[in-house]
Amino acid sequence: MINIGQIRLIDLIPPNFHEDENVRAAAAAIDAEFQQVTEIMPVLAILHNIDKLDGQWVDELAYQYHVDFYNPTLPIEQKRELVKNSLAWHKRKGTPSAVAELITTIFGDGRIEEWYQYGGKPGHFQVITNNPEVTQERAQEFYRAIDSVKRLSAKLEKVILGQSEDIPLYYAGVLHMGEKMTVEMGG
Repeated sequence: MINIGQIRLIDLIPPNFHEDENVRAAAAAIDAEFQQVTEIMPVLAILHNIDKLDGQWVDELAYQYHVDFYNPTLPIEQKRELVKNSLAWHKRKGTPSAVAELITTIFGDGRIEEWYQYGGKPGHFQVITNNPEVTQERAQEFYRAIDSVKRLSAKLEKVILGQSEDIPLYYAGVLHMGEKMTVEMGG
């Protein structure tokens, strides 16, 4: 693989221009600028390094990428995921897949059901999640977030917050096999 830091501009110029003194001087001058840009490129790849950024930088990126449903009080991992996915969501706004990804990012667990899957009104859909950390307040937050991703003609009918608990179930049985013996004492 070619290391971009080792490339010199004069090496990229066609051989017939190598003898021209002005071309060589211009290539050398531009080459110095290219080297400076090459040195700072890893720092500029900010979205690529988002998992290393602190909350303040992630908040700034959310503003820059227009993450409409962004909430600065979310955990840093969720904020990073929202920023990472925002460009893709903007490209796919109005599609069920964008809504499904948003559900996964915000709730961590859940699915979308279109109206024909549950017998609802045409153009409606519902979201179902079994995440025990989802509260009524977070569902309201999701209502606001979903409006920024869904198609305008679709209506979010409801968010169903299910709860499942692991309940230990104990059962037992007794089986006794044997003979009955009666002993009488006579007097």
